[in-house]
Order: sequence, then C-alpha cells, then structure tokens
Amino acid sequence: GGAAAAGGEMLLSVGLLALALLAAYRLYLRWGTRNGPGGAARQGEAAALPRMKRRDFSLEQLREFDGARNPRILLAVNGKVFDVTKGSKFYGPEGPYGIFAGRDASRGLATFCLDKDALRDEYDDLSDLNAVQMESVREWEMQFKEKYDYVGRLLKPGEEPSEYTDEEDTKDHTKQE
Repeated sequence: GGAAAAGGEMLLSVGLLALALLAAYRLYLRWGTRNGPGGAARQGEAAALPRMKRRDFSLEQLREFDGARNPRILLAVNGKVFDVTKGSKFYGPEGPYGIFAGRDASRGLATFCLDKDALRDEYDDLSDLNAVQMESVREWEMQFKEKYDYVGRLLKPGEEPSEYTDEEDTKDHTKQE
C-alpha cells in the first residue's frame, strides 16, 4: 500500500505543479505584455492631466471616467470619489482592478469580489453588508485617501451636488469628512 500512496502523492504534486505553471503562464500573458508602447503612452497621458477640480458625481457621471472613454480614472469608495489615474496599471481597462473604474467599488472591495456581479448599476447603500465588511470598506476608504486625490462625493439619487469654492478645492483632501 505504501508504494500506491507515494505514487498518488507524486501524481497530486505533479498535478498541482502543472496548475501553478498554467496559472503563472496565464498571468504572464495577461500582464507581462502590458508595458508595450500603448501602455507607456497611456501612462504619459495620465501623468499630464491637471489636478481635477472638486465636484460631486452621480453614478452616471462617474461611469464616464473608466479609463477607456476618458484617460482619467475615478472610482468611489464609501460615498467618496477618488482620482486613481496615477494607478492606471491597476485600475485602467487592462488592470486587475479595472472592473472598479468609473464605478462604486465599495461592495467589491468589502466582499473581496472582482466579479461584475459584485457591483451594482444603481446606487448601493451597502445596508446589507455585515459589520466586518463595513469595516473593510472604511479601511479601503482610508487607504484611498492616503494614496489618491479625493475629488468629491458620490451622489445618492435626487441628491444635489455641493458647490465647491477654489479655496476648498486646494485644501488637503485628507481633511475632508
């Protein structure tokens, strides 16, 4: 029986190695060819964009900033909109988190789900998330505040946008809410 068990373990090890190699190859095909001339041009174009003036966004307005229709990439987390353009290799159309570009990413980040099913096309109040998931959303929000520019709020349906003054626009974004 020992030889059969050893043979089974060896087969399992070879199978797992083959799966790991296949996964690595697929990742290489998906990400390894990214840094071509188009990717560099997109990065340069994104870097040349001026800082965005503060404003609020409806879901419909936010969708325009998905990195495909517009070089600027925005996403919302917990009702706040961030300019993640400088992270376009992650949030751009070809990036691993590109699904969040131009959208409210809160539910996907809270549930660690990168499927389109995790995102809502209508305003999502997140009321069905549990305490751990809501804490995760708040942690993600803090990370985005530290790394990216806060550009405004995500508006609830029927909510009116705020009027921002130039003075508010130049304030450090970490002091907002």
